[in-house]
Amino acid sequence: MRTIRLDIEDREKSFLSPAASFSAESRGAEFKREKDDIRTLYMQDRDRIIHSEYFRRLKDKAQVIMLSVGDFRTRLTHTLEVMQIARSIARALRLNEDLTEAIALGHDLGHSPFGHAGEKAIAKYYKGFHHSTHSLRVVEHLEKGKGLNLTFEVRDGIVKHTKGKSGKLIADSLGPATNEGMLVRISDTIAYSNHDVDDAIRYGLLKFEDIPKSITKILGHSYGDRVDAMVMGVIKSSMEKMEIDIDEKVLKAINDLRDFMFKKVYESKIILEDSERVYKIVSTIFEYLLKHKEIIEEDKLFKKANIPYKSEEELVKDYVAHLTDSEAIALHKKITYGKLNYI
Repeated sequence: MRTIRLDIEDREKSFLSPAASFSAESRGAEFKREKDDIRTLYMQDRDRIIHSEYFRRLKDKAQVIMLSVGDFRTRLTHTLEVMQIARSIARALRLNEDLTEAIALGHDLGHSPFGHAGEKAIAKYYKGFHHSTHSLRVVEHLEKGKGLNLTFEVRDGIVKHTKGKSGKLIADSLGPATNEGMLVRISDTIAYSNHDVDDAIRYGLLKFEDIPKSITKILGHSYGDRVDAMVMGVIKSSMEKMEIDIDEKVLKAINDLRDFMFKKVYESKIILEDSERVYKIVSTIFEYLLKHKEIIEEDKLFKKANIPYKSEEELVKDYVAHLTDSEAIALHKKITYGKLNYI
């Protein structure tokens, strides 16, 4: 009997661009998976991520605004915005939307509590720690203590989604292996470049008038204008190509906006003070757990990796990175008896 999955795979071949990744041609997962009658491999990957514990935990992990209440972005809302932007562009370019969604939904699964400030604290004790490589570790070894056994294309897109402060947005030979992965990389930048401006204005760190006119002239004045300009900059430049590209003027405006945000927001006095507070919180937790690993053993919600640990630091790193912001604050208060007034 012919399955729905086969019909979907046939539709992909007849509709998607030659530049797209086809489900039937996936390099597959590390371990053999039974084929589903309804879903393609990429659809399965997307669903496995959505139903994972680490995905749910993103709702209580800060994006930029830390130690505050309100409707500011979290890692979960950021992830959903990345997915929406990437999927819209993928549809316009006739790329594989299911693969795009899976990569976007999984790209930040390995983020530590308190965003990049927490990441920096963990890296102090476990050299080389970065959320992109830890996201890969989550889907390969940590979720449910065995990983999700995702396809190569999704794992590749997850680990290569970030470029850092000084990296290239349009990746070189070390970038994602698929156009869908490259698309998520760009969509991640589009999402945070815009929603971080929005959050910073609502938090009082910025006024709209502070944004240089050279940027608003290219990207527009409102949140929606900026997103539209960036999205169209990708679509128009990629439409006739076999690869993802972006309009040069739009790219320059994005880079200028990011530089502006680093100076005015990410490295502002308020954010740096909050970052220092959470850096101390995470550092205190890490040092304590190195001496009291029974706390990790007693936590029934945490599942160890399905491969041997190379060091005590590696185990503690996995545990601390898995904590939500609220769990980290509660654990910090517990182990210090509330004596350290970092918050």
